[in-house]
Amino acid sequence: MNQFYTAESVTEGHPDKLCDLIADSVLDECLSHDALSRVACEVLATRGQIIVAGEITSLFEPQIPAIARSVLQKVGYDPARYAIECLVHKQSPDIAAGVDCSLEQRRNIDGSSPSLQLGAGDQGVMVGYACSETPQMMPLPVVLAHHLTSALTAARKTGVIQGLRPDGKAQVTVEYDEDEKPLRLDTVVLSAQHNPEKPMDELCWELTDKVLAPALQALPPDEDTKILLNTSGRFVLGGPEADTGLTGRKLMVDSYGTFAPHGGGAFSGKDPTKMDRSGAYMARYIAKNLVAAGLCEKCQVTLAYAIGKAEPVMVEVDTFGTGTVCADDCLAEAARFVFGLTPAEIISELNLLTPRYTQTARLWAFRQIGVPMGAHRSGQNPAGGCHLTGKETPHARSK
Repeated sequence: MNQFYTAESVTEGHPDKLCDLIADSVLDECLSHDALSRVACEVLATRGQIIVAGEITSLFEPQIPAIARSVLQKVGYDPARYAIECLVHKQSPDIAAGVDCSLEQRRNIDGSSPSLQLGAGDQGVMVGYACSETPQMMPLPVVLAHHLTSALTAARKTGVIQGLRPDGKAQVTVEYDEDEKPLRLDTVVLSAQHNPEKPMDELCWELTDKVLAPALQALPPDEDTKILLNTSGRFVLGGPEADTGLTGRKLMVDSYGTFAPHGGGAFSGKDPTKMDRSGAYMARYIAKNLVAAGLCEKCQVTLAYAIGKAEPVMVEVDTFGTGTVCADDCLAEAARFVFGLTPAEIISELNLLTPRYTQTARLWAFRQIGVPMGAHRSGQNPAGGCHLTGKETPHARSK
């Protein structure tokens, strides 16, 4: 029986995504001056006010109001219309102690190993997913939804469509056949904020021609596809003026939609010692490697950590019956062997001290192009260093 899967995306002017952008801009500013900054930044945006709160321990003191105003300006909102309040203090010394000296070091378990120096910044469950149905190794509805919001933002900023405002959302439903392959585009929903004088018929025509057509080339609409544009009618008031925004409230937009579960921890505003972020990136990285190596067609990797402990307490791989070499528990053991899974190893492998997090908030956390986070080791077999082949790769960790 055919099945239907849906994914959504939002533009950078959506109030929740605006908060993510401000939080990650604060993080990038801290990391650009002090790579070892500890940042946990939360943002609330509502009519006329933005509140930035959290914990920051850094040799650099970020000018948060200036950062927030800069983000507002770049996104397309008037910074003069917002009062900005900062409620920031330093990271808890108890948490810092557990991160700076892991449980393994405190118990003298191979305490000389640099990989065990850092403990996880918190407990939690992180999920990574990849599949072979798109070049991005993401589900097609997710890719199409993000293409729509990217095209909508580009149309606004380049002036291809006049009269657009920053807020917007997209949603895509794809019909899959009995073999779980994308069959056809069932429904497209697009909402675009606009100026009050913009004629609705003109807007809908331009959205169809300038946004939908280029964004949906991977699976174009057919004669039965339902195209729903600005279904509420007038969409003049948007952004924080219409809806209160919060960091981390677009978890599924930032990950895999309905295709994979989410551990619950948000990404934005968190430095890479927070496993909510770095653990999720590594889980995606492992999943992409397994799919890219031809070991499975789709893959879900789940990691779990305990606060202050370097090594994960759980590594699980689920290939949904598509594995080509061995059982899923064997792939999980391979992942433990080939990939460094401690905070220090993840930070090093994915280069997570580089200040580039704003881009992940603006587009989507696991986009392939331009952001090495979540890329895969091209041409390498991630199982090559384990007993699957009996060979060892340069990337396999010594045991």
